[in-house]
Amino acid sequence: MAGMSKFADIDIDPGIIKRAARGDARAHEIIYRAFSAPVYSICLRFTKVPAHAEDLTQETFIEIMRSIAKFRGEAALGSWIRRIAVTKALMFLRSAWTKRGQLLADDWHDVTEGDALSHGVSRHPDDALDLDAALASLSDVSRAVVWLHDVEGFTHKEIAGFMGKSESFSKSQLSRAYQRLRPLLEVNEEDPQAEGAAISY
Repeated sequence: MAGMSKFADIDIDPGIIKRAARGDARAHEIIYRAFSAPVYSICLRFTKVPAHAEDLTQETFIEIMRSIAKFRGEAALGSWIRRIAVTKALMFLRSAWTKRGQLLADDWHDVTEGDALSHGVSRHPDDALDLDAALASLSDVSRAVVWLHDVEGFTHKEIAGFMGKSESFSKSQLSRAYQRLRPLLEVNEEDPQAEGAAISY
């Protein structure tokens, strides 16, 4: 899985980052090799189209190399790169939504703030294998919110910022997604021996 842990586990020597900031091509290549797989994985998860994911991966690294001189090291390099990749993927989705005329309604007041936080989809990326199939059944917007919140660990405030929407929009998307996902995931939470019982009527 190339969730948050994959980015956090990649350690790049500060000297390489300094060389990259000065435009050193070899340092750029080292950073690209270290992070290209997890960046591609995030882009593919949002777009579901390998060609789009490849384009976004290239765009992400162009942005990284253009901006790395501004990287101050307050967070890990992986966290900074992950945020750029997520932003690029969401900008792509937003332009696709706009092209399709899918204006995102922001008037769902039927979900209370507590609702979105009270549902228990696993927060462990390793448990997300069954989630992949379930996520495929969601809209692009809902899938992005679930992935950002549950696997990548972003807050509703951060997700709202990425999407240019309100926190309540993010929370309501998450709540509605969980309502759809729960029946698909409940069978997987049963004891394997009890699986037959779980799906018999």
